[in-house]
Amino acid sequence: MKNLLRINKFVLFAVLAFTACELPKQPQQRTFKSSGKVDYDITTEEASMLDSIQQKTFLFFLNEHHPDWGIVKDRTASWAPASIASTGFGIPCFAIGVERKWISREQAAQITLNTLEFFYNSAQSAATNVTGYRGFYYHFLAMDTGTRTWSCELSSVDTGLLMMGIIFARNYYNLDNEVEDRIRLLAGKLLGRIDWNFITMPPSGEYANTISMGWTPEKGLHEMGWKGYNEALFLYILAAGTGMENVRQAYQAWLKGYKWQTPYAGLSHVAFPPLFGHQFSQAFIDFRGLSDPYLKEKGIDYFENSRRATYVQRQYALDNPHGWVGYDSLCWGVTACDGPTEKYNFDGKKFLGYAGRGTSGPEWNYFDDGTIAPYGPLASLPFAPEIVLPTIQSMLQKYGDRLWGKYGLYDSFNPTAKWFDDDYLGIDQGPLLIMIENFRTGLVWDYMMKDIVIQRGLSRLGFEYSKGPHAGAARLPNNGIKITNFNSSQSPVKVITNEVASQDFNEKEIRIRETPAAVAIY
Repeated sequence: MKNLLRINKFVLFAVLAFTACELPKQPQQRTFKSSGKVDYDITTEEASMLDSIQQKTFLFFLNEHHPDWGIVKDRTASWAPASIASTGFGIPCFAIGVERKWISREQAAQITLNTLEFFYNSAQSAATNVTGYRGFYYHFLAMDTGTRTWSCELSSVDTGLLMMGIIFARNYYNLDNEVEDRIRLLAGKLLGRIDWNFITMPPSGEYANTISMGWTPEKGLHEMGWKGYNEALFLYILAAGTGMENVRQAYQAWLKGYKWQTPYAGLSHVAFPPLFGHQFSQAFIDFRGLSDPYLKEKGIDYFENSRRATYVQRQYALDNPHGWVGYDSLCWGVTACDGPTEKYNFDGKKFLGYAGRGTSGPEWNYFDDGTIAPYGPLASLPFAPEIVLPTIQSMLQKYGDRLWGKYGLYDSFNPTAKWFDDDYLGIDQGPLLIMIENFRTGLVWDYMMKDIVIQRGLSRLGFEYSKGPHAGAARLPNNGIKITNFNSSQSPVKVITNEVASQDFNEKEIRIRETPAAVAIY
C-alpha cells in the first residue's frame, strides 16, 4: 500500500487518463442490492414491543458518547473506556434515531462529524500512547484522552466495524450542506488510509496470508489471523473493497477454516458457536441470496446459514444437555456476554464473568454456563422472526423488571445462578438496534449496499446470487403469549443531547462516486 502511495506522478496521471476513458464513474446498475425490510407481518403488540426496545436502546448511544469526540463507551460502567466497535455500531444507530424522530438529522450529523473528525485528526504513530497507526485504531480508547488504554491491541476487526459505520455515514448523510459534505469527505479519507499490507500475516504458518487479529507496539503482529467462519466475514469484504493486495489468497485461507456441521437434522451450516458471529457482518451487509464459492457448493446463502444457526440455538435450549434452569423453546441465546462470575458458584456449578459463550449444538459449545443474552435472539430477528418474537415476549413476561432497565434489556441473565446483569455493552446494543431496524425497514442494508466498497469487495471475493427467491419466514402457530403490564412508555422519548489532534503523511481517498472504480484504490 505504501508503495502505491509513492507512484510517480507522471505514471499515475497516465493510469488515471487511460482508465477514466475506459470506465464509467459509477456502474449504471449495481450487482449487489439490498432487498429492503424482511417480508414478515407483525402484530400491533409486537410492533409496540419493538418500538420500546429500540427507543430505550437508542438512548445508550445518545447518552454514552463523548460530547466532543463522538466515541462511544464500551459499557455503561463509570470506569469503562470507549470502544471503537461500539462507536462503529453507534453511527447507524444515530441515523435510526433520525428516522424514528428521536433526534434531529442535524444533531445526528453533527455527532457523526465529530466522530470522523476525531479519528481523522487523532495521533497516528508507532508510539504506545496514541489513538492509532497505519489507518487502524486501538480497540479501547480512554474517554478523557482519546488514546490507547489497557495496553490493548491495534484491532483489525474493531477498526473494520468502525469503518463499516463510516461507510454507512457517507451514504446516509447525502445532503448538500457543510456538515454532510464534510462527513463524506472524511469518510473517504479514513477508508483510503488503511494499510492492509501492514496487518497481513506472513506467507507461512497456520494463519498464512490472513488478516492478523491485531498489532501492538510492544510485540508486533498478533500470532493469530482471522481464519474460519466468525464475525470477521465483513472484514475480508471491506479489505477487498479498499484495495488489499492478494485479498483473494487471504480469503481462500479464511475459507479453509470453515466447519460444515449438522448438529440437528435439516440444520447443516457453517458453524460458529456464539450467535454474534452470525450477526455482526449481516448487520451491515444484506446477504439474502448471496453465496461465495464455498457456500454455493453447499447450496445455501449466508442469510440462510445464520437462520439455521439461530434454530440450532433454540433446539439446543430445548435439549438442554447440561440441565440449566430456564432453558426452553422460549429462552435461548448463548453468545458473548457478561456472566455471574465465580462468586455465584454452588454445588459444583461454575459460572464465568464476561465470556465468548456460544453453541453450535451438543458437540460444540463455548463456555455454556446457563447464561442467556437477550440481544442474541433479537439480533437474529431478520433470520427467524417466527421464533425470536415469541422468545423476547416470553422473557419480558417471565422476568419483567429484573431484565429491563434504563437502556432496555440488560445484557444477560442466568436463572440457574439467580443472577441478572445491571450493565449494557455497546457491541451488544448496536447489533440489537440495527438488526431490529433492518427487519422493520431495511435501513442500514439499503444505504450500505449502495457503496462502491461493498460492491467491489463482494465482487472481488466471488460472491454471487443463488438462483430463485430466498425462502421467506413462516409464522409459527400462536403460542398464546400475551404481554401484560409491559413497563414502557409509548410516547416519544424526550431526548436530551449531550453538551456538546493532525498527522503529516501521504494519503489517498476512497470516494463514493466521483472516481472510476478501477482507479479509486488500485
